[in-house]
Amino acid sequence: MALGRFLLKRGIQGVLVVWGVVTAVFLLRFITPGDPVTFVAPLDAGAELRAQIAADLGLDQPLYVQYVDYIAGLLQGDMGYSYLRGTEASTIVFARVPATVELAVAATVVAIVIAIPLGVISATRRREPADYGATLFSLVGISTPNFWLGIMLILVLSVQFDLFPTSRRPIGLFETLAFLVTVENGIAAPMNVDAFLDGLWTWLWHIALPAVTLGTYFTALVTRLTRSGMIEELGQPYVRAARAKGLPESLIQYKHALQNTLIPIVTVLGLQLGTLIGGAVITEAVFAWPGLGTLVINAINVRDWPLIQGSLIVIGTGFVLINIFVDALYAYLNPRVVH
Repeated sequence: MALGRFLLKRGIQGVLVVWGVVTAVFLLRFITPGDPVTFVAPLDAGAELRAQIAADLGLDQPLYVQYVDYIAGLLQGDMGYSYLRGTEASTIVFARVPATVELAVAATVVAIVIAIPLGVISATRRREPADYGATLFSLVGISTPNFWLGIMLILVLSVQFDLFPTSRRPIGLFETLAFLVTVENGIAAPMNVDAFLDGLWTWLWHIALPAVTLGTYFTALVTRLTRSGMIEELGQPYVRAARAKGLPESLIQYKHALQNTLIPIVTVLGLQLGTLIGGAVITEAVFAWPGLGTLVINAINVRDWPLIQGSLIVIGTGFVLINIFVDALYAYLNPRVVH
């Protein structure tokens, strides 16, 4: 019951946050310089045509009417119509979501694989070269701008040594997984393992540099968090008691101390995953990654407001959902937070 009330409270708060995001995004059109009609209408459009376009966009209605119509459309899954691209905004926005999610998850995996072992080594070998190296890595990782790191990786690993591609996403992860589950005429077809392996290698090859670029700051942050958490846990009385009982040091470090350290790390991982989804704009622009980030930048350049608003709403809603999931997971791992 306590967990249910906790999740209900978080869900209501999440709905209010999403409503606030939608409202802010809606008002953004009216406080930003530039007339949307100018970017939609032909260069030689007369006053009558411009008025007709404004009526089609609903811009001739009072602000509160536009707001109510916009909310009603969103509740029905309608984000508006992109006149510049000639299609529904929701179709374009949701087509870009997988690429951004893949990049954010890949960056998170890079951070977990590197940061947690590095943080543990740093904590268990304090004041040794390994600790100093991990601390230096964390400092450099936090201080390095993503756009500069991405450009340097392209210049060195792609241009100079030709080890990785400079940009593009020729195939997505979900498209790659589809080779394992194919259905033809309602009948499951044999798995195409060769095509799956080729697609997976192509996907990994193209996402490697963007994931490292986006995940470097995250890696440094989790490394420092793991190190400080492990140092704190290794000084607890239960660790001294375990050592007095003669338990192996590896068991104490990885089963007991690390397990307790992972609770705050899980929270940070979830929160940072939402941040990565929203903050992948620069990385996507550097590597021409076809996600929401590049979509927002291109839409801003031409004042395509349905795409701008739709993208920002999806990013904000995703961040809220991830936060709710993290709260639920944290409440499960540490039931004391619900009381």
